[in-house]
Amino acid sequence: MSKVAYIKKKFGAFSASIISMAEEICVEYARQGYDLTLRQLYYQFVARGIIPNKDTEYDRLGSIINDARLAGLIDWSSITDRTRNLQARDHFSDPADIINAIAPSYFLDLWNNQENYVEVWVEKEALAGVVAQVANRWDVPYFSCRGYVSQSEMRAAGIRLADKLDDHNQAIIIHLGDHDPSGIDMSRDIEERLSLFMTSGTHYPADEDDIHEIKNQQEDLRTYNLVVDRIALNMDQIRTYNPPPNPAKLTDSRCADYIGRFGDQSWELDALSPLQMDELISDAIQGYLDIDTWNKDLARQTAERQELVELSTRWADVSAFLKEG
Repeated sequence: MSKVAYIKKKFGAFSASIISMAEEICVEYARQGYDLTLRQLYYQFVARGIIPNKDTEYDRLGSIINDARLAGLIDWSSITDRTRNLQARDHFSDPADIINAIAPSYFLDLWNNQENYVEVWVEKEALAGVVAQVANRWDVPYFSCRGYVSQSEMRAAGIRLADKLDDHNQAIIIHLGDHDPSGIDMSRDIEERLSLFMTSGTHYPADEDDIHEIKNQQEDLRTYNLVVDRIALNMDQIRTYNPPPNPAKLTDSRCADYIGRFGDQSWELDALSPLQMDELISDAIQGYLDIDTWNKDLARQTAERQELVELSTRWADVSAFLKEG
């Protein structure tokens, strides 16, 4: 945790109260092991009735928080931008160092002996960091859709999932998205296009019999082998957590159908707290898991990690043995 000041600035009473509340929220989530994006922090203010849910208020909060961080009043590590990160390779001082360093990163495929194969897909890149914590905890791959998934990425996913069905009975996509016209439709789109690309396809040119066979394969996949489990946002969570609403996006071509089903309000996934999302994802994953098999494989992983640690402590002996050989 680090508060570092780069400017000196006086804040009015309203801004000072916002900064104090932001600090409390950030500390609360840091205790739970989370940082926040600015949008997640904004929704915490809206949910607590401190500011209205308006774009102008989001911009004003961003300006206040930016100045507060520069003035050393809010910890720099509390608020993160999950869409921009510097990438670099790791470096080590000697072979023993790398063996010791990789021991915690030695993972068995803990789903290899499970009947189901599971992935977590989230609509927004900004929430990938929240999803990553729980997905990594349960050894589940996760994917940021960034809205509607591109055709190339969806085909790659279909081929990947079809391959997983060689070793698993079902492929499950746990999906999280906004509760708005497009966010609801994305779950349908994922199921339809995945089931298309999980088929074997046919050589060009395709005739009517070929297309009919592909459609039959799609129906079989959706019936027996592919599950798209939309766990958030759903109306039951909206009733439970009461996130702040937004007007339904009238410019969205899917708006009329959405309003007919849900009314003229929509809700963003970001309005859920990281802890709420963590619990929803964790519960969903465990519903597809054989816990006894999991614990057995986890015990083996722990034992083999310890072997790596012991190897690193005896690297001088190993190195001498190799040189003698």
